Amino acid sequence: MKNVPIVSLNEAVKFVKDGDILLQGGFGMTGNPVHLMHALAETSTKNLTFIGNNTGEPGLGGDRLLANGQLKKVIGSFFTSNPNAVKAVQSGLVEAELLPQGTLAEAIRAGGAGIGGFYTKTSAGTKIAEGRETKIIDGEEQVFIKGIRGNVAFIRAWRADTAGNLQYRMTENNFNKAMATAADLVIAEVEEIVPVGEIAPENVHTQGCFVDYLVQATLTLEDLGTSASIASSKKVDEVRMNMARRALAELKKGDVVNLGIGIPTLVADLITEDQGIILHTENGMLGVGPAPTDGGGAMNYPVNAGKIPVTPLQGSSYFDSAESFAMIRGGHIDVAIMGGLECDEAANLANWAVPGKPLLGVGGAMDLAKGAKRLIITMTHTNSDGSPKIVPSCMLPLTASGVVDMIITDLAVFSYTNGILTLVDLLPNATLEEVEVKTSARFVNGLVD
Repeated sequence: MKNVPIVSLNEAVKFVKDGDILLQGGFGMTGNPVHLMHALAETSTKNLTFIGNNTGEPGLGGDRLLANGQLKKVIGSFFTSNPNAVKAVQSGLVEAELLPQGTLAEAIRAGGAGIGGFYTKTSAGTKIAEGRETKIIDGEEQVFIKGIRGNVAFIRAWRADTAGNLQYRMTENNFNKAMATAADLVIAEVEEIVPVGEIAPENVHTQGCFVDYLVQATLTLEDLGTSASIASSKKVDEVRMNMARRALAELKKGDVVNLGIGIPTLVADLITEDQGIILHTENGMLGVGPAPTDGGGAMNYPVNAGKIPVTPLQGSSYFDSAESFAMIRGGHIDVAIMGGLECDEAANLANWAVPGKPLLGVGGAMDLAKGAKRLIITMTHTNSDGSPKIVPSCMLPLTASGVVDMIITDLAVFSYTNGILTLVDLLPNATLEEVEVKTSARFVNGLVD
């Protein structure tokens, strides 16, 4: 049986050379090889291309490399969660390339599988696809994405045996499994190293043939950043809860449902186990339950796409990001509920970018908008300046075209009945006259007298 060398953090980071492409696992600080990243930040290695979902949080993980000027380019899905990354890109200190989260996961998986690239309908017709090759497949525009490989991958697992077999814990799998296959040299930071045989064969998630070096490093609450704990209570205004209740009314028993961040997450607080609704979170969990009541965090619980600790329901399961987005792209998600910045008469959605605003991430929105069987958008009816969000034609950068099935605002509910924007319901205290004044898009009044 193979014996994988066990090295120190300082020894491990010497394998990273100036100009390397560095893959880093993790979703937020969950499953993040934070100790390796911090050790690398103590070196003079520079001009690195960083590939990962995000660059940690202020003071944690990849943020330390940013602060040191060690990164020349970042490729990922959602850098907005780290304001320092946004500032670095907007000031021209670092180049950035954004990929939808599922596209990023699949590109890494493809690179690790020796596949040169693939076509996907995700991001077709958006700014993300500009400059990329496209092709019409089965009557639909699809975008070509090249497979991703790196020189070195830093990944995080919970257990390893001395042969390099890895076992991940809860939602700590995320990008780690694919990244373990997609680099010339793979270094796994692990909580515990055990003798061969102590990890049952069915519990090996990454096989030892992918792993070159092991580093033992103990996780602390400080390493988990904002996911370390959860507030014991949260106050939500009644208007937002009305929107969440109305969205819940659209779900039926047995539905597999993905909830975006913001207002959609409130739906999770309303779902009871006997309703039989199965919640999916794109960072790798099916069967998401409510937030823990003991205030605990990611040391003891999985996290959702908002990086918020949650509880697993009976029958729940965990998986990596590539498999999670295969569920989404493959049409296995019945309903996606997500926030919006604009929707228009043609069922187009804009919800990921506002020109001039400090936003630098698309996350899984483009994948979900194209892949879910039904898409429900929850958003306030107007912007803070009173301008409408339901418009004749989206002016903001598109997330996806012709995908919206229903819009739920603080005033009204619209569906696209036979492809036509139709008012189907009013929310509490709203009037038809108010909706008409605050909606610039043309719509049909489908209210029943």
